[in-house]
Amino acid sequence: MGDPVRVLLVDDDPMVCGFLRTILDSSGQVEVTGVAEDGAAAVESVVRDRPDVVLMDLRMPEVDGVTATAEIRSLPDPPQVVVMTTFDSDDHLLAALEAGANGYLLKSTPADALVKLVLAAAAGVSVLSPEALQRLKQPAGTQVDPRITALPDREREILALLGEGLTNADIARRLYLSEGTVKGHVSRLMVTLDCQNRTQLALLTTQSQRNVRDTT
Repeated sequence: MGDPVRVLLVDDDPMVCGFLRTILDSSGQVEVTGVAEDGAAAVESVVRDRPDVVLMDLRMPEVDGVTATAEIRSLPDPPQVVVMTTFDSDDHLLAALEAGANGYLLKSTPADALVKLVLAAAAGVSVLSPEALQRLKQPAGTQVDPRITALPDREREILALLGEGLTNADIARRLYLSEGTVKGHVSRLMVTLDCQNRTQLALLTTQSQRNVRDTT
């Protein structure tokens, strides 16, 4: 085993931070480098301690999680930021993803899943729990994004599998492609659909699939 993944916890609730620290430190694969109670302290901690992943609350006094995420992601060689909250406002969650967050998890995520998702985030994989994905679906009545309908068949297929939460390796096995080929398609999809990461791609295709069902 290599070095543990270094994680910064950002939350103004000491009980939440204590609970998360216990889960992560006890895994043997993750080391909590520190705790910050607001966004400004989070930025200072990132500069000082250089964690691999930041678990970021959204609702905090002074500097909120969205602002802190944008500041952290603008730093040289920034850590991955994963929003972790019970707050279910689509506007806030999407704003955090647009600010550069690599994913969104609910604080109710089971302990074993939390550790796995933190490790995945450290490896650069965008993470989004199924419960979080459900909360971010758009309501009925919106139109299908024309950029998706204009995609080649293969890229629409890959986009749909991203929406199911599959990794590049999973998609490659499902479609009998090389992992490098899938990675190339994903990179082109990010450019074509103006998405910063896989999480935004997954959200976009989930919204499109929901809209198709609602209009048929």
